[in-house]
Amino acid sequence: MASDSENNMDREIILADFQACTGIDDIAEAITLLELNNWDLVAAINGVIPQENGILQSNLSSVASQANIYGTRSQAAPAAPPAAPAVASSSSSAFCPALPSRHIVERQPRMLNFRVEYRQRTVEVVIEEGSVVGEIKQILETELQVPVSKMQLKGWKSGDLSDSIVLQSLHLPKNNSLYVLTPEITPTASTSQNSVLQESLNQNFLLVISHREAQRDYNLNFPGSRTIQEMTLAASGISYPCHHLGVCRRSSPANTREPTEECADVHMVSDSEGDDFEDASEFGVEESEMFGMGTSTGCRKAPLMPENTENEVDALLHFTAEFTTRYGECHPVFFIGTLEAASQEAFYGKARDRKLLAIYLHNDESVLGNVFCSQMMCADSIVSYLSQNFITWAWDVTKEANKARLLTMCTRHFGSVVAQTIRTYKTDQFPLLLIVMGKRTSNEVLNVIQGNTTVDELMMRLMGAMEIFTAQQQEDIKDEDEREAREMVKREQDEAYQLSLEADRKKREAQEREQAEQLRLQQIQKEADDEKEAIRLSLEHALPPEPAEEGGEPISKLRIRTPSGEFLVRRFLGSTKLQVLFDFVASKGYPWEDFKLLTTFPRRNITQLDPASSLLEAKLFPQETLFLEAKE
Repeated sequence: MASDSENNMDREIILADFQACTGIDDIAEAITLLELNNWDLVAAINGVIPQENGILQSNLSSVASQANIYGTRSQAAPAAPPAAPAVASSSSSAFCPALPSRHIVERQPRMLNFRVEYRQRTVEVVIEEGSVVGEIKQILETELQVPVSKMQLKGWKSGDLSDSIVLQSLHLPKNNSLYVLTPEITPTASTSQNSVLQESLNQNFLLVISHREAQRDYNLNFPGSRTIQEMTLAASGISYPCHHLGVCRRSSPANTREPTEECADVHMVSDSEGDDFEDASEFGVEESEMFGMGTSTGCRKAPLMPENTENEVDALLHFTAEFTTRYGECHPVFFIGTLEAASQEAFYGKARDRKLLAIYLHNDESVLGNVFCSQMMCADSIVSYLSQNFITWAWDVTKEANKARLLTMCTRHFGSVVAQTIRTYKTDQFPLLLIVMGKRTSNEVLNVIQGNTTVDELMMRLMGAMEIFTAQQQEDIKDEDEREAREMVKREQDEAYQLSLEADRKKREAQEREQAEQLRLQQIQKEADDEKEAIRLSLEHALPPEPAEEGGEPISKLRIRTPSGEFLVRRFLGSTKLQVLFDFVASKGYPWEDFKLLTTFPRRNITQLDPASSLLEAKLFPQETLFLEAKE
C-alpha cells in the first residue's frame, strides 16, 4: 500500500511538471500523452515541444523551483470573466522569468487564475500552483481588509479545504471561481442581500425549458455563476432550485426580413414576472449562445445530411463538409463509405490492424447537439484518440427517412438488438456515440455514449472501451499467430508431400521406362534368337546325311570341343567342303560369324580358310580334333 501511494504521488508530480512545461491545461490530454510515453517526463515533453526547443535531460533535472508569484486585481462587481492573462495591479505584480536559451526549455511554474467574489467586490488572484490555500487568503486579506481568521473561502469542488492544502494536489483548471464568506462580520443592510447572493453562486439551478411548438421539455443544469448576458443566474432572480422557461417563435415585422429567408426569432418567457430572455437565435444552440455569450444569426442551419439520400458515400461527403462548416477543421476523420465498408475496415483485417468502430449519430433537434460537437467531438484530445484507435462513421438521424435507413443498416450488420437500442433513445438524448467491437461470431456494442457528457467522461469511456478491445485483440493476435503457425506447418507438410509424390512419380516413370526398354530389348533378342533358330534349322535340314563308317569313299571323323566342354562328333566325306563343316557347327548354335574353329596342333584357324576347299585339302583327314572359340 505504501508503494502504491508513493507511485501515485510520483505520477502527480510528473503530471504537474508536464503541464507546467507544456502549458497543457487539459488533465485528460496530459495523462494520455504521459501514458503514451510510459510516464517518461522528458520523452513526453520532447514529443510535444518542437525539436529546436527540445528539453535537455541535465537542464530538466537541475531546474530550481521558482518563488511564488502573486497577482491581484480588484474591481467593482459585477465583472466579466477574465478572457486574457491577468495584468499586474498596483498592489502586486506577476512575474515570469525568461528562458535561459532558445535551445533549452526550463520548467516554468504553472499559474492558476482565481476570480474571488466578496459582497460587492471581485478580486482576481494569479498564484503559482505549488502554493497553499492559506496564501490565497493572505492576498485576499490585503485586498479586502478582512482578517484571515474571520475569512471562509468557498467554492472548492472538493468542499472546504484547510489552509495547508497544496493547490497542485487539487488538479485545478487554469481558471477558477471562488467566493468569500465572513459570518463573524455583521453585514450591513446593503450587504445582507449580497451575502445571500454569494452563497447562491455555488448552487446548481435546474432550468426547465418548454418548447411550446414542439410540445417538448428540456432540462438544463447550470451553476449559479453561469451568466445570462451580463448577469449571473444567481443574481437574475430565478427560482431555486428549479425554474421553468418557455420558448416560442416571435413574429417579426414584415419589412425586416425577406419572405424567402428561413429565419426563426425565438422568444423565451420565464414563469416569473420580469424574467424575459429574448433574442436567442434558435433553440438548441450552444450554451454560450443561449446565455448571451455568443453571437447568433437567427437563421436555420443547413442539414448535415440531405433527406432520402440514395448514395451513402455522397451523403457522408455532404455530412463531412457541413460538419466542417459548422464546427471547423478540427474534428474526427469520418469514414467515407457504407456502414458495411466501415465494418470491414475495422473488424476484418489482420488482428494487429483491427480497430474499434465509433458510430456517431447526430440529431439537429437535440439541444445537446451543438455543445457535444463543438466541445467534445472537436476537442483535440478526443480527435487525436479517435483517429489513432477508431474507425469513425457518422450519420444524421434528424430526418425520419434517414433514421429509418440507419435502423435498416444496423439490423442488417449488427442485428435487431442494436436497432432496437437506438429506437429507445429520445431526441433530447442525442447525439449518440456507439462503440462497436468486432468479435469472432458477431459484432458487439461495447458502449453507447449520450450527448450529456463531458470531455473527461467521454475520454474515460473511450479508454475503457479500448482496454476491453485491447484485451480481446491480444487474444485474437495470439490465436491468429497460432493459426498461422499451424497453417505454415501444414503448408510445409503439404509441400514435402507434394515433393515426395513428385519423386515417387519420377521414380515410377523411370521404372516404367526401364521395364519398357527391357521388354523392347527382350523382344529384339527374341526376334534375333528366333531368326538364329530358323537359320540353324534350315542349316540342319540342308546338311548332307552323315556317311557310314565303312564305305567306298574316304571318311574323315572330326571331334569338335565346344566352349562348354562338350564334344560334337560327326563323320564327313573327305571331299566335303569346309562350308558344310561350318554349317554343321552353326546348326549346333555356334555360327561361324561369332566363333572360330581351331585345330589343336599346329594351331590353325579353319574359319579363315576358303569355305569351298575340301576337308582333304584342309588336311582334316582321316580324323582331327578341333575346338570352338568365341571371336573377340
